[in-house]
Amino acid sequence: MAKDNLKKEPLMRIVKRTKNSTISNKMAVIVRVVAILLALIVCGIFIFVLTKTNPIKVYYGMIEGAMGTNRRVWNTLRDTMILLAVSLAITPAFKMKFWNIGAEGQILVGGIATAAVMRYMGATMNGPGLFAVMIVVSIVAGMVWGIIPAIFKAQYNTNETLFTLMMNYIAIQLTSYFCIVWEAVKGSGTIGTINQETRNGWISTSFLGNIFGQFNYSINVILVIILMVVMAYYLKKTKHGYEIAVVGESENTARYAGINVKKVIIRTMAISGALCGLTGFLLVSGSSHTISTNTAGGRGFTAIIVSWLAKFNPYMMLLISFFLVFLDNGAVQIASQYGLNESASEVMTGIVLFFLIGCEFFLNYRVVFRGKHEEA
Repeated sequence: MAKDNLKKEPLMRIVKRTKNSTISNKMAVIVRVVAILLALIVCGIFIFVLTKTNPIKVYYGMIEGAMGTNRRVWNTLRDTMILLAVSLAITPAFKMKFWNIGAEGQILVGGIATAAVMRYMGATMNGPGLFAVMIVVSIVAGMVWGIIPAIFKAQYNTNETLFTLMMNYIAIQLTSYFCIVWEAVKGSGTIGTINQETRNGWISTSFLGNIFGQFNYSINVILVIILMVVMAYYLKKTKHGYEIAVVGESENTARYAGINVKKVIIRTMAISGALCGLTGFLLVSGSSHTISTNTAGGRGFTAIIVSWLAKFNPYMMLLISFFLVFLDNGAVQIASQYGLNESASEVMTGIVLFFLIGCEFFLNYRVVFRGKHEEA
């Protein structure tokens, strides 16, 4: 009988690591570094096949593309802050195991609200008052977009993944509608740059110009860094953060501990949606000065990778966001420099993400071969 059971046992199987088989923090860092190096080697081979150029020279071009000039440095920092802001926004929901796939839509409705205020109030208001209204309406818009699926989840246990994903499509269509209503040239479907002459509602790019130069995104950076510190404190040190963690571990345990699970779900998604809406404000007021269906730029989905790789640690999200933006901006540069299309840069970014996500899998799971048993 024992012999028959041995024959039926698979050659290998994957099991989750236990406390006895957990990889140390030092080894985990080494594994991640090795994964990045392997990814760069594979990218180098990919580049050589396409361009017949020394990969080291190409990687130098990536650095130039992302950090080669003062403007490129600030553009990289701006994009890093936006990705970090979205990652911080979705983290409370994901830590609670509410799979908020709707960040794209929440960003868009926040951007629509910001654009509306800039268009309709920009001529009569300016300064702090206008910015206050823009911030409030963007936060409220994103919050409402986040609360809707939360209510249905809390009351009727709907599938939040599908619900939030469908909300994205509604937000995209709303954006398309307003682009037509506000279009600058009839039939163009685009609204152009809002308040281009007066720049009312534009976040200043010359703040602290004597320190950072006359072109900078220091306000965006300061706001998002403050948000990062606040989110880290909120998740680690507050009662709400504790409730989020408990609900994420087990809703039944949370109920047994006296936590109102429905309230936590709605409150957490209100925060998540509000921060996504605020990111929409930063994109429209502090970056593009317009609104379109591409305003979010897929950041709502990239932010999921950032949050997961950082294991919901806001400070780690800063490093990962910078790394991904650096890769993306640098890859776009070399694609242009060597006559490659945009897909080539996306393939390179995808290769790096593949190796990073793959190494995370082996940090959390291990392969057990036939005849060996996982440790208790």
